[in-house]
Amino acid sequence: MAERQADPSVGLTPGPVNSVPVSELRTNMEESSPKSLLDICLHYLSTHLEKFCWERQDGTYCLQDAALFPQEVADRLLQTMAIQRHLNEVTVGIFRGSQLRLKRACIRKAKISAVAFRRAFCHHKLVELDATGVNADITITDIISGLGSSKWIKENLQCLVLNSLTLSLEDPYERCFSQLSGLRALSITNVLFYNEDLADVASLPRLESLDISNTSVTDITALVACKDRLKSLTMHHLKCLKMNTSQILDVIRELELLSHLDISDDKQFTSDIAFWLLEQKDMLLSLMSLDISGRKHVTDKAVKAFIERRPRMQFVGLLATEAGYSDFLSGEGSVKVSGEANQTQIAEALRRYSERSFFVREALFHLFSLTHVMDKANPEMLKLVVTGMRNHPTNLPVQLAASACVFNLTKQDLAAGMPVKLLADVTHLLLEAMKHFPNHQQLQKNCLLSLCSDRILQDVPFNRFDAAKLVMQWLCNHEDQNMQRMAVAIISILAAKLSTEQTAQLGAELFIVRQLLQIVRQKSSQSLVDTTLKFTLSALWNLTDESPTTCRHFIENQGLELFMKVLEAFPSESSIQQKVLGLLNNIAEVKELHSELMWKDFIDHISKLLHSVEVEVSYFAAGIIAHLVSRGEETWTLSFSLRNTLLEQLHSAILSWQTPECEMVAYRSFNPFFPLLACFSTPGVQLWAVWAMQHVCSKNPARYCSMLIEEGGLVKLHSIRDYTQADPDVLRITVTILDNLDKHLTRHGNPPSIKLPFTK
Repeated sequence: MAERQADPSVGLTPGPVNSVPVSELRTNMEESSPKSLLDICLHYLSTHLEKFCWERQDGTYCLQDAALFPQEVADRLLQTMAIQRHLNEVTVGIFRGSQLRLKRACIRKAKISAVAFRRAFCHHKLVELDATGVNADITITDIISGLGSSKWIKENLQCLVLNSLTLSLEDPYERCFSQLSGLRALSITNVLFYNEDLADVASLPRLESLDISNTSVTDITALVACKDRLKSLTMHHLKCLKMNTSQILDVIRELELLSHLDISDDKQFTSDIAFWLLEQKDMLLSLMSLDISGRKHVTDKAVKAFIERRPRMQFVGLLATEAGYSDFLSGEGSVKVSGEANQTQIAEALRRYSERSFFVREALFHLFSLTHVMDKANPEMLKLVVTGMRNHPTNLPVQLAASACVFNLTKQDLAAGMPVKLLADVTHLLLEAMKHFPNHQQLQKNCLLSLCSDRILQDVPFNRFDAAKLVMQWLCNHEDQNMQRMAVAIISILAAKLSTEQTAQLGAELFIVRQLLQIVRQKSSQSLVDTTLKFTLSALWNLTDESPTTCRHFIENQGLELFMKVLEAFPSESSIQQKVLGLLNNIAEVKELHSELMWKDFIDHISKLLHSVEVEVSYFAAGIIAHLVSRGEETWTLSFSLRNTLLEQLHSAILSWQTPECEMVAYRSFNPFFPLLACFSTPGVQLWAVWAMQHVCSKNPARYCSMLIEEGGLVKLHSIRDYTQADPDVLRITVTILDNLDKHLTRHGNPPSIKLPFTK
């Protein structure tokens, strides 16, 4: 038995969904639409590749089906495997033959050797290759050597991304970039790439785009060799550069064809290169994009003058420059701006700098400041925050800023306006952040604040078992009262959503039960009824649901004595009584614990609550009594006169109940009721069971009628109906349940797996 729903008193229940602006409809549609059939198939194939392959003698996979894949589909499969981190020495074997023909290959963060790379990819007619972050077992020299083994690739490969790799394991080594004569675009960021390597690259006859960000280049003079063809140059955070400003400008002045120039920096140096570049009136007149984010001495006036002299300008990067606050540079016009002055600029920054942790952090920091007060959901912005979180999972400053932004973007009614898929992504990333930084209190708080949302906890698919363990671990290690309230609220809701097996596994952790009982003990000693106490009781109620191990932990840690004190401390708090009795019902369902409940003071108190005017309180008190007397006189260790009195009171109390307007309780199954239905010698026990079943079946027929049929309840109900000496009240309610089941079957059809008994 679990609590039906969480208390709304802590503001978890969302209000109406906000209207979505036209500009955000695309994001909403993308996130709320189901995945394409192709994506679903490729995801399944990638995840279960072993089912569709046979093994070669060397242990690598080969696809069983000899059919050829369309080239675009083969590219997508490779990308899917890379994204899912399924690309390794074994799985990469499926690309060795001719079944999968590749053109644009993405092997990001693959774990493969140089030999596996050559066998799998170098016979394809590749025009693009992204090998960002491939494991250290393969070097840039290995990759280029492999690609160079194909005459076709040497002449036709156009785009090559080699970010964050090792250049070579040999020193000295033979430079080999120049052999890729067809190369038009090269990205080689975060690599120990030197002046001599730059000269080698600059000799490429068709090179148009080059990214040498965060490399070891000290002198860019070699770029003059490709001035007649270079159109895009990115050299963000060129930390080892030893040229002075004048020398750098002299080289850039030679690159007359440039349409894109990025000289941004991580705000670590005091170079005045941006200031003097903006002062140049006669250079880079064809420029369309200039990124000077993170640079010093940048002013709105200088940027405006620079743009006005270059009519083709479409973008300027101004994040972390203290510029971009004029109307001209708002980013709303024809010139896009990445900056920090408004949400438009911040969105542009998150879009362009998603791989640069420093800029992501800067953008998120300013986004947080701008989103304290929001009145409409912004899925597009949340999606950009998600991208930043996903790209930098172990960067604490990024995760700290991102988790704070997630809270601002999803709090209260805002979460209701977000697509479920987007919320699922962000919830997964919040849980990952909690795992990566278990001891960082502020990050944990940020994540808990975001998770404490009815929309997320009730509607969004995510690993609730993992989440419950993480939140419980936090609760055991911290004593912050405000966060404690939210933690127990989250646990109480998550516990009700877990499977029976997961609930049992979670509740089996002794520290969890002890911690929750300690909170109850603290609150009851203060005679304080607050939301923390209510949610803690709810959490214990849900964790003991069909979990004998958790119930035993509860008893062994003096939970029964504590709950008796709670009932005595709050005699007029029906909501507290309901939660306490709901949990004790779960204890009473465990036959092995019945002896622990044979306590005269306990039974007397429960019998008093049986006569409560609140149906919810009387109902749960009746359930405890029904379970305790259901096993017969041989297990009853108190006086038999008390047992007989309880049976009489049980029967009369149930008949006095007015049907509640809403569903009082949620059941995972009807299995705990079935033994009670067989208690023909104690009709009061039967009466409570059929009344409870009729209650939930009438309030939620779609769920409970089907459940009752699938679990074989019809046979047991028919045995009562056909029993000639059945109690009239039990019989009346039983017939009502059967009539409702007949109507349900007529309306929804009889499940083919269900064999119905003969019905009169």
